[in-house]
Amino acid sequence: MSPTSNDLADEVDAITAAWHAQLPTLDVEPMHVFSRLHRLAHHIESMRAATFAQHDLTMWQFDVLAALRRAGEPYELTPGRLVAQTHVSSGTMTNRIDRLAERGLVDRRGSNDDRRIVLVRLTPAGRAAVDAAVSDLVTRERAVLAALDGPGEDGVPHAGELAEALRALLHRYETQTGVARSGRAPVPRTVAAP
Repeated sequence: MSPTSNDLADEVDAITAAWHAQLPTLDVEPMHVFSRLHRLAHHIESMRAATFAQHDLTMWQFDVLAALRRAGEPYELTPGRLVAQTHVSSGTMTNRIDRLAERGLVDRRGSNDDRRIVLVRLTPAGRAAVDAAVSDLVTRERAVLAALDGPGEDGVPHAGELAEALRALLHRYETQTGVARSGRAPVPRTVAAP
């Protein structure tokens, strides 16, 4: 696999060429995909963090608020459901809920059906914060995807085609490795480049 023009050559091309020179029989094609995915993920994570910071939120704060917002009216979940959706330990979630409650972004209440059950609810301030942050995020992500606007143009897939290919790859990986779709297996934040 090689870039369609010298204008698209990047550091991954140099890395894979060096590996090929040292180990000529090594098929480095997977590196062309996964090294770029790794680098792009790093850039996107930084962009997301900067976006949320402009709304006075961290990545984890957005994750918790977004889980509550996606739950729909009345925008509440049990701490256990938040743990399942954000993939952190219950102790970590308790600390996060405490900190969000201190800021007035969430509150806790007992369930009407069972007072032993605690529910975490998005406050109006929390809803305003997460709505503004997600709107800004989608705008920025759309700008990143603008490079893929041409469907099939120059061999570059349309964003929808890329999403489908990534969905299929993720599904196959999770199925073959037994990683639960719930994401219970930890996902490392940083991975060394090849």
